[in-house]
Amino acid sequence: MDHPPDKVTKDKASIKDGEIAVETETLPLYFTTNSPSNDDLFDTKDFDQVYLAKSRILSQAIDEIGFGKYQWALLFIAGFGWMSDNIWPVVTSLILSRLNEVDGVHPPDAKDAPLLTLAQNLGLLAGAAFWSLSSDIFGRLWAFNYTFLITGVFSLVAGASPNFVAIAVFNSFWSFGVGGNLPVDSTIFLEAIPSSYQWLLTVMSAWWALGQVLVNLIAWGLIANFSCSNSDEPCYKANNKGWRYLLFTMGGLTLFMFLVRFLFPLVESPGFLLAKGKEQKAVQAVHKMARYNNKISSLSVQDFCMVQPSPSNDPESQGRNTLGGATKISPLQEVLKKFNFQTIRQCFRSKRLSLSSTLVIFSWALIGLAFPLYNAFLPYYLESRGNANKPLSVYETYRNSLIVSTLGIPGSLLAGLLVELRIGRKGTLTLSLMLTGVFLFASTTAKTSNAYLGWNCAFTFVSDIMYGVLYAYTPEVFPSKVRGTAIGLASSANRVLGVFAPIIAMYANLKTSAPIFVSGALFIFAGLLTIFLPFEPRGKSSF
Repeated sequence: MDHPPDKVTKDKASIKDGEIAVETETLPLYFTTNSPSNDDLFDTKDFDQVYLAKSRILSQAIDEIGFGKYQWALLFIAGFGWMSDNIWPVVTSLILSRLNEVDGVHPPDAKDAPLLTLAQNLGLLAGAAFWSLSSDIFGRLWAFNYTFLITGVFSLVAGASPNFVAIAVFNSFWSFGVGGNLPVDSTIFLEAIPSSYQWLLTVMSAWWALGQVLVNLIAWGLIANFSCSNSDEPCYKANNKGWRYLLFTMGGLTLFMFLVRFLFPLVESPGFLLAKGKEQKAVQAVHKMARYNNKISSLSVQDFCMVQPSPSNDPESQGRNTLGGATKISPLQEVLKKFNFQTIRQCFRSKRLSLSSTLVIFSWALIGLAFPLYNAFLPYYLESRGNANKPLSVYETYRNSLIVSTLGIPGSLLAGLLVELRIGRKGTLTLSLMLTGVFLFASTTAKTSNAYLGWNCAFTFVSDIMYGVLYAYTPEVFPSKVRGTAIGLASSANRVLGVFAPIIAMYANLKTSAPIFVSGALFIFAGLLTIFLPFEPRGKSSF
């Protein structure tokens, strides 16, 4: 067997007198070691040493490019995903009470109204599972674009729904697209920014809050002016166009965002390409990003070729042929290999990863049940405690929704500051989860509508901090090769538990207060769980 070379050549690009000069230099071949950098989040117990070493090289290349025009543009078009993730569940909640037409869309029975929320959650669940898992198999780029196309098309069709069954079906279809937004968008954004800018992933949740403000503002104008009043008179389709106008408007906006994404020269994630062994394409992607920033990257394929496994311990080399390449497999085996759930198994590869994955997924699941339970049971609980839930006019209802939603933006910005302080990601997540539970408990003491509005504002403020950190922490604590899958598992757990909330609301006694206090306890319990998370990404590079 031939010995590996002890030197490699590398072409190095530089700019001299306004022109690009290419120099060839000879560099020694080096081996990876079992001692990771202090700036690395993972070590060789979590993932193989060759992958970590190559990922470190790629991370340094993106750091070399810096935060330029490409990243600024991605900050906006990826932010659309956060907006969409919040816009469409809010749309469902805003139109639900307006589906009361005697000659058009209305649930078969008043108690069946939660079926629309159930249809939404089933679509979100299917979307989270499909788009996230496929993004680790086929790439981020196609999911990044076509989730918006699916959402926009089916929401426009839903605006013309003739009955309740039709809008429930179309809701599940548009939610299938929405379910893939955050798992894919957070991944593709994180894998394109320098490590020193990872805190921006937390600030991206400001787009999430902005989406809520935008949809409430539009709903305030459309539903408040083009809907039946809250009187006891029958509501007819001709007098109740507001919710349809809202669907047409938000669907058109979603298709516009799809067009913007489609026209932007986005490149496939270099991290994904490297994880798939497509090193040449990963280098090309980095160079395209650099050119967009008017810079030149020194990254080359030779940088990756210089990485060889340590001679003393190379478990990854088993199964390779004597020429150093992978054992040949048939085309059919190659296709089947993509669907062997390898990425799921790698999320639990080491003890630390197993603990991290379990706690993250379980926390998402608890939150997925806590929020819907609170929203389903609180109105009936407050109804027995004075006028905190007195009937408001359509105008007052959507005005209050707009006031509450604006609190999310400063909450997201504060989250971005806190995660870079000593309290870090874990501390901010723990504190915000527990405060969310505390303010949820406090909101049940409201005896006037203004008091409830005040508690709801505080609850929204801290919960948006929590969501901002949660949406950023999850992709940060998993490397590129399993990031989409890991986020998908967490998001799917969140959606699975969310499916049960409308079912509970349909069959349980809505006037009981127990589910509300269970919801608050779930938030506090999730906060306690996060104390035991093994990874703190602050100051670390997330490959």
